[in-house]
Formats: sequence, structure tokens, C-alpha cells
Amino acid sequence: MNIADLPAVDTLLRTALTEDLGAGDITTRLTVAADTRARAQIAAKDEAVVAGLPLVRKLCDILGGDVDVRERLADGTRARGGDVLATLAGPAHTLLAVERVTLNLLQHLSGIATMTARFVDLVAGTGCRIVDTRKTLPGLRLLEKYAVRMGGGSNHRFGLADGILIKENHIAAAGGLAKAVLAARAGAPHGMRVEVECETLADVTEALGAGAELLLLDNMTVAQLTEAVQLIAHRALVEASGGVNEGTVRAVAGTGVDLVSVGALTHSAPAADIHMLLSLG
Repeated sequence: MNIADLPAVDTLLRTALTEDLGAGDITTRLTVAADTRARAQIAAKDEAVVAGLPLVRKLCDILGGDVDVRERLADGTRARGGDVLATLAGPAHTLLAVERVTLNLLQHLSGIATMTARFVDLVAGTGCRIVDTRKTLPGLRLLEKYAVRMGGGSNHRFGLADGILIKENHIAAAGGLAKAVLAARAGAPHGMRVEVECETLADVTEALGAGAELLLLDNMTVAQLTEAVQLIAHRALVEASGGVNEGTVRAVAGTGVDLVSVGALTHSAPAADIHMLLSLG
């Protein structure tokens, strides 16, 4: 399904337009004749992996301005500086009204996709997958995780209902790691893996003994990860997490872990440099 057709995305886009437009675009109303028609190009100013282009048409449709939107590149494409991503033609009032929300979303989502692609490239050939986290902006998780996929990454759980991940505070509240894992296994829906966060090799041993199926090795050094992977010996899937960056991810992936989760993909990706320029016509 087109990401823009999801009801939650429709609601988000309407909220974003309402936030930006308020009672109306007073500058455009005072300076541009109501019957003026224009064309616009959305273009990348630097290299970027594109994400969010289907939202452009949806934003224009919501405003009801009879805008002809043509995507020149597909989401997931690696654009070069100067590449035209989309063209628009229609009432100037509509194009100006939609400009800021369109660019905010395209720049943010393409920034996420671009950073994700760099991480994916860095682990190429290791057999390790790059995954995201729940460290997303409130209300934007659906789109941000979509952008991760456009960059070649994979999604971890979308929300708390989508997977069992026992972390340090669960362990503290449950009265111990093994106790938490055993309780989760006893009540887990069919087919849902039990994952547990491990900070030490002792945690790894305890988690394996309790039957955990996926181990999240948190903030371990490369040497510790290597030892942990050898200890696990394919008895569980292994995820590395905590402080992984572009300078360390290759070494982390090389330890033999199955997944590397990177919170920075969604909470720290710089915006892609994209602009929109209008001309009369």
C-alpha cells in the first residue's frame, strides 16, 4: 500500500497543514492574485536517498487545489545534487500553501533514509541487518520507520504491543532476569520471540538458561560482543545496541551479531538538503 494512503498518515498530514496554515496564508493572499497559476520543482541540493515523495500528492489533494504532481524519482532512489524529485503545476496559492509542510517532511524523511543507507553500506557483506528503534518523534513513527526501510534498513517493533523486549527496568521490576524471561515465555503469544537485554556475559548465560530466543547485547565492546557471540553459539539470535556509530558499526557487525539497532537513524539524522522553486506558468 502507498504510505500516503494509510489513515494514520492522512490524519497526520491534515494536522500538519492545519498547524502551518491556521486561518490562512496571509502573505500569499495579499501579494498573489487568486487566479495565478504556477509550476514548481522539488529538487535535491546534495546527494540523498529519497523518502516521502508520495506525501506530496496527498498534501495537495487535501488542500483540493487541482495540482498536477509528477514524481520524477521513486522513494528509495539515491538522488544526486541537482536531481529533480517531483514537479507540480497548479494554482499558485495551493503550491505556496503546501510548500513548507512538503519540504519539512521530505527533508526529514530523506535525511533518515540517507543515514540508514550509509549504515547499510557499511555492513555490506557481513550478513548483519541494520534495524531502527522506538526513539522516534511522537506522531511520526510510521513515517520515520518507513524512511528507514527506504534506506535499506529493517524495522524493529513498531510499538510495545508488537514484541517482547525485556530491558533493565523490566528485570528490576520483575525480580530478576531469569524470572522475567520465564514469565514472558509462559504468556507469550504463539510465534512471538522473547528478547532480553544483556549487559554482561553472566546475563547472557542466565538468559540462555531461561530460554530467551533473542539477546540484545547492550553497550558491549567489540571484544565483549565477540565473546558473547561465541558463548551464544547460534542458540539465539543476537542484536547489538548502544552507542553504535558510523565509525564502529562495521566492527560491531563483524563480531557475528545478527542485528545492529541504531537509535540515531530516527533521533539524530540531519535533514536532507531539498528545496522547492516556483515559476509562473
